[in-house]
This record gives sequence, structure tokens and C-alpha cells, in this order.
Amino acid sequence: MPADTASDPAGSASDPAEPVSVTGWGRTAPTTARVVRPRTYEEAAAAVRACGVRGGIARGLGRAYGDAAQNAGGAVLDMTGLDRVHAIDVDGGTVLCDAGVSLHRLMEVLLPLGWFVPVTPGTRQVTVGGAIGADIHGKNHHVSGSFARHVLSFELLTADGAIRTVGRGTPLFDATAGGMGLTGVILTATVRLQPVETSLMSVDTERAADLDDLMARLTATDHRYRYSVAWIDLLARGRSTGRSVLTRGEHAPLDALPPRARRRPLAFRPPRFPSAPPFVPEGLLGRGTVALFNELWYRKAPRARAGELQRIPAFFHPLDGVPHWNRIYGRGGFVQYQFVVGHGREEALRRIVRRVAERRCPSFLAVLKRFGEGDPGWLSFPMPGWTLALDIPANLPGLGSFLDELDEEVAGAGGRVYLAKDARLRPELLADMYPRLTEFRELRAELDPRGVFTSDLSRRLDL
Repeated sequence: MPADTASDPAGSASDPAEPVSVTGWGRTAPTTARVVRPRTYEEAAAAVRACGVRGGIARGLGRAYGDAAQNAGGAVLDMTGLDRVHAIDVDGGTVLCDAGVSLHRLMEVLLPLGWFVPVTPGTRQVTVGGAIGADIHGKNHHVSGSFARHVLSFELLTADGAIRTVGRGTPLFDATAGGMGLTGVILTATVRLQPVETSLMSVDTERAADLDDLMARLTATDHRYRYSVAWIDLLARGRSTGRSVLTRGEHAPLDALPPRARRRPLAFRPPRFPSAPPFVPEGLLGRGTVALFNELWYRKAPRARAGELQRIPAFFHPLDGVPHWNRIYGRGGFVQYQFVVGHGREEALRRIVRRVAERRCPSFLAVLKRFGEGDPGWLSFPMPGWTLALDIPANLPGLGSFLDELDEEVAGAGGRVYLAKDARLRPELLADMYPRLTEFRELRAELDPRGVFTSDLSRRLDL
């Protein structure tokens, strides 16, 4: 079984480790690399100098689903040892921290001070460096954009050994935001924060009968909410195709809390449940099991409920409470497929949802969101429109060719797939999906002519 992360013994820059198996969160394509864990900026620079002909790539907490933080035969720099919070401007709402600091740690530190991270994906277990490298997005993209929009500057260790301070509006900033670690190693970042009065969310939930009903509700009322996401049943067919549970929320103000909760309004206590077992029977998440789960999940959701108070972990990161939840897909792992198509291309979204439903793909973690304005990163994923993310067991027969067909559909509609989740996109479609790819390649060639920074993803897609 491939490892969930590169957790085997590793060395410092001066004492390189033996090669170990490294894989993404989807656990589909393990490769072998030397994992080096620098503890200082000097050790990080030494690790880059010692990368060798196969190069190196920075890695955070291993939550990229595909092969973005793997490097077969080369080096992987585990940056989680650089995890200091250097300074917090409580009045101005900014934090300066190392790139290896996790969003979980930032929440622990910042929430008691009345601040929250500006963007969080479906897990807190990502580092600030990874958040910039993948230009992560969350439930609030239609309002707040992606993570890099809130980054004021960062320090970048480049292939020549220099440490550069990179500010917004520069080509190097835009190439690094969403650049999947291929411009250098992010060492520190200064991030603008979101003020909050409490650590609770005020949540509205409603059911949508089908995909058109869902899109109509989102289009008409999404502007009223900071956070919005829909779980979608991709096994439902016929008149119920695309039936969904729509969940939207805001940070609860202090006066919305009951008296007892007001005593500690900014408490942050994430729950923790037993870890998923290391060995899970194959086929556990088959069509029958997932269909039953989806039916129960949809039926138990309220037709309409407003103002429910939920804690931040329950609203944003429900799966974080189950360590190693990715094991539930069995030895074969799973593919997380996420794409976006623009406004005016809704028919392409409808066709893809119908095709997934007709093929009976057993996905129980499927979500639909609306994106707002795109961000300046040359390889940043979000663009104005609709994004659908779904998980599929990797051993599903014919999955590769089916997803290739969906890629063609997405590219034909002017959309793109998310590189931080990708594990199998064909390189010939990349330029159609990312129009500024040539600029990225040119800057990377100028900045790193020897190809010091490389990954399995960059080789596969010729980035």
C-alpha cells in the first residue's frame, strides 16, 4: 500500500535520507524520492543546492491529491519544519509566518485574537506555502477570491540560491501563485486576515430538487452570503439529476450566540474521531453503498433551515476530524476531479453531470460552487463560472478514458481542470485550459534554466 505521506525517516540537507515512497492524498501513483526536512532557511538553501540532476520540489502536508508534490528519483523538501508565526498585526489584520505553518495552526493562534484566515479549502491541513503554490480557493471565492489575493508578499528561494522578496503585481508573484512550486521554495509570507467576532458560523441549509433548481438558487441569492457550497448527488438520474443540498453561511456575530457561548466566543476546539483503519475492504464505496449514502444524506437534510449555529470545523472541515480518511477508498486510492466552466457555459456543466450520473460513478464527496472574478496567477485555477469537484475510486473500470472525454468537454467549453487535484490530464490540453502557460514556461526557463525545481506533475504536463 502506498504511504499517505512521506512520513518515513528523512534527513537534513547535509545528511540526505534514503529514498522513500511518496504519494498524493489520492494515493494513486507513488514514486520514490529522497525526502529532506530543512529546519532553517540555510538548510533549505543547502537542500536546493544538493538536489542533483532530478531536481527537487517543496512539499507541505501532502494534501495535493495528485502528483504535484512528488519527484521520482529526485528530492522532495518537506517544509513543515519551518513553521514559525513571526508577527501578528492585531490592529491591521496581517500575519507574517513561515511557509510551513498550517492553516490549522493559524486558526489556533488567530481566532482568540478575533481574526480568521481569508480563504480555507475543505481541510485545515494545508500549509501557507501550499496555499500559495496551489492558489487555493474555498466556499467564499465568489466574494473573496483565492488565497493569493490576500497575500501581500512572500520570500522565495530561487534556483540560483537567492532569497527574493516578491510583492503583488509582479510577474514572479503571478507565476508563483498557482505555479505548483515550480518557481522556487516559498519561505515566508505576509497574509491579510478576515476579522470575526466569534468562532461560530450562522448557517442556512436548503434542498434543491435538481441541477437547474440549484443553479437558479445560487444565481439569485449567492451574493447575500460570504460562504456557499452545494453537495450534489451524482448518482441521481432522470428528473432528480443533480439534486443537491445547498449550505451557506456567515461568521456569526456575538449577539447571535446564546448566553453560555458568549463566555468564550472565540474558542476553537476541533473534534477528533478515530482514524480510518489502514486496511479497508475493496469495493466498500461501490455504487450500491454510495447510492444508499446519497439517498440518506439528501433525505435527512432540511427542506429549508436558517440561522443554525455551527462551529468552524463542522462548517468548513468536517473530514479533518477523521485522520487518514483517504484510506476508505482502499488500496487503489481515488481520483479527485475538479473543473470549472464559465458563465454562459451552463449546458456543458449539465452535460457532464448527466454523463457522470448515467455512468453511475460512485461519488459521495461531490460539490458545486460558483466562482467570482479570477485572480492574477498565470496558472491559478478559478475563473468566473461554475466549478464541480467529485471523488471517484481509481479502480473504477474505464475511468481513465471517461475522464479524458470529460477533459475534452471542459476544454471545448473554455474551462480548465485544477492542477492541485490532477493526476492524469493529457499535456496537449493544458495550453487550451491555461492561456498564460507560455508566459509561465518562459519565466520559469529564465529563472531556472537547469530545471532545479521539478515534480512528477511538471514532467507529465511539460510545465
